[in-house]
Amino acid sequence: MSGDERSNGHRRVLMTVDAIGGIWRYAMDLAAALKPNNIDVVFAGLGPTPTDDKVAEAGRIGKLVWLDAPLDWTVEGEEAVAEVPRLIADLARREEADLLHLNLPSQAAGIETDLPVAVVCHSCVVTWFAAVRGSEVPPDWRWHYRLNQAGFTRADAVIAPSRSHARAMEAAYGPIGGLHVVHNASSLGASDEPKQEFVLAAGRWWDDGKNGAVLDKAAAMTRWTVAAAGATTGPNGQTMRFRHADHRGELSHERMSALTRQAAVVASPSLYEPFGLAALEAARAGAALVLSDIPTYREIWDGAALFAEPHRPDVFADAFNTLADDPQLRAAFGRKARARSAGFSVKAQAEAMCSVYSGMSARGFSTAAE
Repeated sequence: MSGDERSNGHRRVLMTVDAIGGIWRYAMDLAAALKPNNIDVVFAGLGPTPTDDKVAEAGRIGKLVWLDAPLDWTVEGEEAVAEVPRLIADLARREEADLLHLNLPSQAAGIETDLPVAVVCHSCVVTWFAAVRGSEVPPDWRWHYRLNQAGFTRADAVIAPSRSHARAMEAAYGPIGGLHVVHNASSLGASDEPKQEFVLAAGRWWDDGKNGAVLDKAAAMTRWTVAAAGATTGPNGQTMRFRHADHRGELSHERMSALTRQAAVVASPSLYEPFGLAALEAARAGAALVLSDIPTYREIWDGAALFAEPHRPDVFADAFNTLADDPQLRAAFGRKARARSAGFSVKAQAEAMCSVYSGMSARGFSTAAE
């Protein structure tokens, strides 16, 4: 960023990102929406390196610097991520950042910087265990609790992507100071593309929280094809195999968006979703939604989707077949979902984040939104 841009009110945010899950899409969409507010983003990447198309995408939006450092949930002990806060702080100094936006709470634990620090808890191991296993984290994962709590304490602002996840965070960690809710968003435009007769579900299926086994069993009882998109092998060797659903593999964002626009029904059987971006993207495309009956989905989609008990593949299959047999009902739920999705725009998300950024900075982090 040039000196002239600084004098004209431009600010620079250092935002951490990874190439494995939904944080990539969140970061790209948010960074693009922040530009009209005179905010430029430097992406600090951690974990497995991104594909060439992701590198190119990040370069079109901001600057991407990949750090030789892991993500906390891919390692076995806290010593493996001990240097992460220092690496981030050093990069922020080199890039002359005005603010840190960290997308894992542990990245803020003990970080030495005089810059304002925002932490977004998109998900975490502690709340994952509570939702998926119904338990606390096991003793050898307890370090996640300590680092995340230290990150929340260190942060000037903590952001959750839904009220439901904010409640889950405080149930797990106790009261969290400076906690805000800023819903996620999607940059996809509304679509009227003709629908095809299949059910689509997307997720990191190696993650038990995505509940792929229930989707697969439901597929065996569904008259339409149930297509599953997403990885079935995780970074630590976790695996999941589909026997009945039509697994399409891990798709680029463009191919996934095209498939979403085609699907008449989109499903998510997740046990754990702090927000659920795939459901929002499907709603933008006018698909009828069938979602697991969990607090997050009720918060966002109640009245605009069909809900199924997440441990009951037969209930999911009944919902799929009901929508397959009733085009009018299917179209009605598609319209409801698309109408609801309009409230989750990237413009609204960016404005909310600008408000958080400005409020947490004692040094006057001004934006064009103010």
